[in-house]
Amino acid sequence: MSQAVTPEDPDGAQPYQGLATPIDKLIVALSQKIGRGQAKEVERFIKFAFVGTLGFLIDIGTLILLQNTILPPESDQQVLLANSLAFVLAVCSNFIWNRFWTYPDSRSYSIRRQLAQFGVVSVIGLIIRNVWISGTYDLLGQLSTTALQSMLSDYAPSLLDQNKLGTNIALVFGVLIVMIWNFAANRLWTYNDIE
Repeated sequence: MSQAVTPEDPDGAQPYQGLATPIDKLIVALSQKIGRGQAKEVERFIKFAFVGTLGFLIDIGTLILLQNTILPPESDQQVLLANSLAFVLAVCSNFIWNRFWTYPDSRSYSIRRQLAQFGVVSVIGLIIRNVWISGTYDLLGQLSTTALQSMLSDYAPSLLDQNKLGTNIALVFGVLIVMIWNFAANRLWTYNDIE
């Protein structure tokens, strides 16, 4: 269970309260070792990556659930709708974790303002991701099922299976592309009130 922690301030003030997790000490030690003069920024990036990993699990889990229940990937519209709904759930989780864990010292702006900024950055990321996924899922599905068929002689996927596989592979690459955009844009705009 996470608990509140108040980081030490050189002047003795306690500027903010953040969440403490079991891996915080490891992240700080790793950040100091590899980040040296930029240790705090490396720590933020590592936390951002952890939050992103949680968001990815929510994202892909929701996508798989939707594709196997109410939104099978039978059309581009269904692929994009399932992808967008999964993305929104992941963004909500990511905002909460980033606000209170990755950037707990970012409090000069209201939560509404930061949520709006985070939302704008995320929507741009969603557009980038949807363009990527809609342009690659079919090809990636064809390539991956062809590769699987060459390795497994009795593998005979349906077009639906091929589209699911292609969407999931495209999602993995799309998440990596958008993670770089999200970190840079949120650090420079949403959370620019910290040192």
